[in-house]
Amino acid sequence: MATSPPKAPMAVPAREIDKPLSAQLRRRFYTTATVGAAEGGFTLLLDGKAVHTPGKRPLVVPTKGLAEAMAGEWAGQGETIEPDSMPLTQLANTAIDRMAAARPALEEDLLRYGGSDLLCYRAERPRELVERQHRAWQPALDWLAAHAGADLVVTSGLMPIDQPETALEALGRLVRAYDDWTLTAVQAATAACGSLVLALALIEGRISAEEAFTLAFLDDSYQMEQWGEDAEAVARRDHLRDEILAVGRFLVLLDRG
Repeated sequence: MATSPPKAPMAVPAREIDKPLSAQLRRRFYTTATVGAAEGGFTLLLDGKAVHTPGKRPLVVPTKGLAEAMAGEWAGQGETIEPDSMPLTQLANTAIDRMAAARPALEEDLLRYGGSDLLCYRAERPRELVERQHRAWQPALDWLAAHAGADLVVTSGLMPIDQPETALEALGRLVRAYDDWTLTAVQAATAACGSLVLALALIEGRISAEEAFTLAFLDDSYQMEQWGEDAEAVARRDHLRDEILAVGRFLVLLDRG
């Protein structure tokens, strides 16, 4: 059976950051959702009026493509506004409202993920799963070592290991170099994948969002092959897949994916 160590919880995962918006379910109050130019980028217009974030800041995004996709999310709402069905808007709210203020703590949380990354903890048996993990996960670790100098150590079993300081420092340099918009994507992908390595590979274009999902849930897929599907587990996987795919789309719309 695949095993991995417990992960340090992220202080402000994207879905919690956006809780104020998610909690405000209300009836639709607008007819049209369009896009307009604004200082610093593009903004969402509801019936011609500029939208603000839950933190009362102008909802201005850096690309027209992202603004148009967000307008599509709002235009697609029914009689009741359901914020959880608007992942791009939630990610934009996160970047604008929370990222700057929470950034130092968020960076530390991400590095804790890197210190106990999913990909570094392998099953001891069965052999088929051990080999599958190595084939699937090792290329991402090799890429990270070559790309950023973050040479993470791999182990088997549950016992935690300390990663080399040089590797953690290299991860820190990479994470801190991202702007707020990209770091928002890193955070959301890390929370959904349970792996900073996979999030970085996605952000840097090494893997697609679909590949990130497949790699993140390799153990789950193996267990389902052996024992069959569990409805609750499948629902959870589907939800997290949607989150990872939303991050991939967010990156593309930012012209960074």
